[in-house]
Amino acid sequence: MSYERFAYLYDELMQEAPYDQWVDYVKGKIAKYRIEGRTLLDLACGTGELSTRFAKEGYYVTGIDLSEDMLAVAMAKSERLNLRIPFYQQDMTELEGLKQFDVIGIFCDSLNYLQSKEMVEKTLLNVFHYLKKGGLFIFDVHSVYKVNEVFMNQTFTFNEEQLAYIWNSFPGEFPNSVEHELSFFVLDEESGKYDRFDELHFQQTYPVESYSDMIVHAGFEILEINADFEAKEPEFDSERIFFVVQKK
Repeated sequence: MSYERFAYLYDELMQEAPYDQWVDYVKGKIAKYRIEGRTLLDLACGTGELSTRFAKEGYYVTGIDLSEDMLAVAMAKSERLNLRIPFYQQDMTELEGLKQFDVIGIFCDSLNYLQSKEMVEKTLLNVFHYLKKGGLFIFDVHSVYKVNEVFMNQTFTFNEEQLAYIWNSFPGEFPNSVEHELSFFVLDEESGKYDRFDELHFQQTYPVESYSDMIVHAGFEILEINADFEAKEPEFDSERIFFVVQKK
């Protein structure tokens, strides 16, 4: 099973993801902090679901992802929608050759896929470099609670005629890290049999205080720290933490 096929399956699996909430959240912060420019960099854009939604809202979007196959899906999607979105294959820890943007986002807990604190710090410095003065950087991460209490040692399943999966989560090597072992079963319509392919994903998060220290060290000013798409401070059992920061 090629990863390109998985990239197409990704959109099917993520149909219930709250993409509209991400868009509304970002638009709300842009309005609140009176960001007049409309250039937006979608880092770790994946299949471009948020990139295309922001573009339809009138933003001049650029998408970057590490996966060539995810980008192939994103480009095909934007073409179908008649949207002009430049997509580039780059590692967010090693950005180069970009212009500066009014808004930069790392959404859908993509920052949690970086495998060390040093990689997170390097990414934050890259974002600072490519963000305009006064621009907003918005990102979300899994909370420590979600990694340790919701994911850890749990099994999740999905079963429909065309597609099924078994998703097992295990403790990672480092504190507040988790390994996701996924087995997918996809119906081959010609043979009537199911193809199986496996994925192993690593995610690691940090306490809110650690993210705050890294943000300030990179040169940003923290404007807001919210939880779960709401205008409230994180609580012990909050699952998704949002950071809204600015380059002064």
